Amino acid sequence: MAESNPLEFLREVRDEARKVTWPTRRELMISTIMVLIMVVIASIFFLGVDAVLKVVVDKILFGF
Repeated sequence: MAESNPLEFLREVRDEARKVTWPTRRELMISTIMVLIMVVIASIFFLGVDAVLKVVVDKILFGF
């Protein structure tokens, strides 16, 4: 088993972090906006599905 050296580990983490391609501010803003739009669309979709299922279950259980 390899010997654990905390300082070597931290050096390796730093080296790997330098290899990361960080997004630009513009890319980050576009991605954030896209995520927010998808959250809104998914929320509206599940709100509709929930409403339809409520009507169906009410009809089955209560005969309304």
